[in-house]
Order: sequence, then C-alpha cells, then structure tokens
Amino acid sequence: MAEVGAHLTAAPAGGDRPSVFEAVAQDSLMAAVKPALQHLVKLLAESNPGRYGFLWHWFDEIYVLLDLLLQQHHLARCSASFSENFYSLKRIPMGDGRQQPLATAGLPKRQHWKSLLLLVLVPYLKGKLEKLVSSLREEDEYSIHPPSSSWKRFYRAFLAAYPYVNMTWEGWFLIQQLCYILGKAEHHSPLLKLAGVRLVRLTAEDIQALEKKWAETTPSQTHSITSRVQSALRKALGGIAFSLSTGLSVSVFFLQFLDWWYSSENQETIKSLTALPTPPPPVHLEHEPSSALLPSLKTVCPLCRKVRVNATALATSGFVFCYRCVYSYVKAHQRCPVTGYATELQHLVKLYSPES
Repeated sequence: MAEVGAHLTAAPAGGDRPSVFEAVAQDSLMAAVKPALQHLVKLLAESNPGRYGFLWHWFDEIYVLLDLLLQQHHLARCSASFSENFYSLKRIPMGDGRQQPLATAGLPKRQHWKSLLLLVLVPYLKGKLEKLVSSLREEDEYSIHPPSSSWKRFYRAFLAAYPYVNMTWEGWFLIQQLCYILGKAEHHSPLLKLAGVRLVRLTAEDIQALEKKWAETTPSQTHSITSRVQSALRKALGGIAFSLSTGLSVSVFFLQFLDWWYSSENQETIKSLTALPTPPPPVHLEHEPSSALLPSLKTVCPLCRKVRVNATALATSGFVFCYRCVYSYVKAHQRCPVTGYATELQHLVKLYSPES
C-alpha cells in the first residue's frame, strides 16, 4: 500500500504542527519528480522519434493530466497530496473546531477543489510561463517585427518586468516560510492559505483508519447500467492513480537521484572532471609492425615519408599526416594507417600553424 506504507510510525507527541523541514521537503518531492520523468521521456523520444516523439511534444499536458489524477486520488482518500501523504501529513480545513477530522474523512468540497486546482494548475501555468519567457528571449534578437512595432515593445516590456514579478512571487513564499518558522503563521506556503487548509501530522487514529480503509472490500450491489459504468470508471481511474502512487513511492529516490545527476550544477562538475588532456598514443604500438610507419622526424608524414603538406590529424588516433595522403587512405580503407582504429572522413582535422 503506497499510502499506508509511508506511515510506519505515529506522529510524535510534540504537537501536530509539522516542522519547516518536513513542509519544504514534501514541496520539493514533486519538483524533483517532473524533471526526472522529463529526462526519461526525452531519452525515449531520441531513441525512437516516430513512436515516442509525441510524448516529448505533449509532455506538459500528459504530465498535468497524470498529476491531476494522482492528486485527486490522494485528496479523496487521504486528505493530502501525494507528497504530503508520503511524509505522513494531511490537510485539515481552517476553522475553530478543536477536534481534527480523520484523514479518511476527506476535505469539504470547497477546500478539496481549491487544493486540487492549486496543486496541479499553478505549477503547470508557472512552467508554461517560464517556457514562454525563455522562447521570447531567444527570439528577441531574430524577431521579424520592426523595433518600433507595438508587439516588439510589448514583449520587451514583458521580458523586462518578468524578473521582478518572479522575484515578488518567490519572495512571497520566502516570507511565508520565515513567518512559519517564527510561529507567526499557520501555513508555510501561501497556496495552502488560498486553499483554506493547513498541514498537520497524521495521528495513530489516522493510520489505523487508512489501513482499515484499504483492507476492507465493498463489492458493488447496483444493477443499473449507468451505476455500473460509473463504478467501472471510478475503479479504472482509481487503479491508474493507485499504480502511479505505488510506482512513484517505490521509485521516488531513484527519480531524485536522476534529477541530481542531470542537474546543471552536477553536469558542470562532470564536465570539469572529464575535460582531461588527450592521453598519449597506445603503448602497444611499440611492439607492432604498424609502428614501423612512424618516421623519426615529427614533421614527416608517415604515409609519403616527406615533409607534411597541409598537416591533418585524425581525431580517432591523434596522428598527423598530409591532407592528400590521409584523405585517400581513409577513403579507401576506413581506418587509421598507424593504429588501425576505425576512422571516417569526418574525423580529419586540419591543423594550422601560426605562420600560416
């Protein structure tokens, strides 16, 4: 059980208010899932564009539909989003009531739909806006609109204003988190306040109720065709959502690793580690007949045995020849004359001396 498996222990007896680390960690969970899934879809699309290209082209829309199904499933059954349920949290409506409803009771309809829209729609629109800004910045230098056109002035003003709007948005979240740390706010995120709910830890009663709900089976006794179709659709959607939940629960750590591995900071580190000097020629050449081709003078071509003209190196081996000599040899044999490495014409690299 994805929902029950995450709740192995009851909430500690220090209050139901989650720490800021728990709140921020559950926020970052779904933020790590999307880039990792996006990279997997990109690999599929590059391996077979005809079959999987549409997944990459419509990735945002497909992801938001799956996310909608997943969050609806968890809000209806656990009163929490997928990531909140993973960290043993639940949502309760804001109010004066002292007794908290069980997680299995669900949220009131108003808070439920507000939560669903804010969980799914806001990240989708924000991602689309960021892509729009990125594409406008790329097209700004190559735009066909004259500099004085109203459209050009409009989107240049939009590009100039966007960093300040984004800074205000992020600052709003930061201030809310600081107020939450200092105990001045009940929400760590403004979206929770807009939804009219707050986060609390699951209690032992909640865990027992969730386990009981997943253990009990309720066979349908309805005979109406419409009721049967609706029941079948609910079961099918519930099965898909449960499969998504179980799969994400099992692979969440793997997805976070992929997100870290392909992050821009880590890729810069990988590039710095792999940007090493070119290694020396293979040692085994000293003991093979092909090494006899190497002349004693480094300015002599190993093929024509004359001073090189239009020096050209082979990218596959690093040895240098005359352009005409190595071009003819590689075109005829598709390999390096010295090492025998498989080589093609595009591996020829012209060398230019300072004198030339």
